Order: sequence, then structure tokens, then C-alpha cells
Amino acid sequence: MDYIPVLILMLVGLVVGGAVLLLTSLLGPKLPNRKKNQPFECGVPPIGDARHRFSVRFYLVAILFLLFDVEAVFFFPWAVVYKKYLSINAFILVEMAFFVAILLLGYFYVVRKGALEWE
Repeated sequence: MDYIPVLILMLVGLVVGGAVLLLTSLLGPKLPNRKKNQPFECGVPPIGDARHRFSVRFYLVAILFLLFDVEAVFFFPWAVVYKKYLSINAFILVEMAFFVAILLLGYFYVVRKGALEWE
């Protein structure tokens, strides 16, 4: 019963999004030409095939960035709770120290394995 407003909002969002997509496809201009159908790559004319292999290091660095970036998101709620609940500050501080220690362990492991070296 408490989630009915959320479901209504989701339904309204889906209906509005679908209506906008439908109307733009029906009413939008359709003037295809050869230049519009070419792939666009940052303003530079494409050269060669787009299906060349990338080094695994690109993906590894991206995954590591996401991992440590998402972990850093947890610091904001911790700071809010830490200031709000002064009675359990020691417990919260110890838990965050444990969290940071695990993060540092993971970081040192990644550095030791050489995942961040570009050779």
C-alpha cells in the first residue's frame, strides 16, 4: 500500500517516455543522406575498421576505477551517520577503519600485481 505512489510515478514516467519516443519517430524530420549515415567519431573522419583489438589493460583500469570510485561513495553516508549518532562514534569509526584497511589491501595487491603499469 505504501508503494502505490512510487508505482504510479514509474507508470507515468514510462508513459511519458514512450509517448515522446513515439511522437518523435512519427513527427520528426526524415531526410536521410549519405553524409548523415556515416559513423561519427569525435569530428575526425573514420579511418580503417572499427573492430580492432584493445589491450586488456584498458578494461582492467576501467574496472579498477569503477571499483575504487564506487567504494569512495560509501564515505559520504558514513560522514553523515558519524556526525548524527555521537553515542556510537567509536563503533562507526572502527568499522570505517576496517573498510579503509580492506580497500588499501586491495589497492596494494593491484599495485603489486602490476595492474596499473603501462609498458
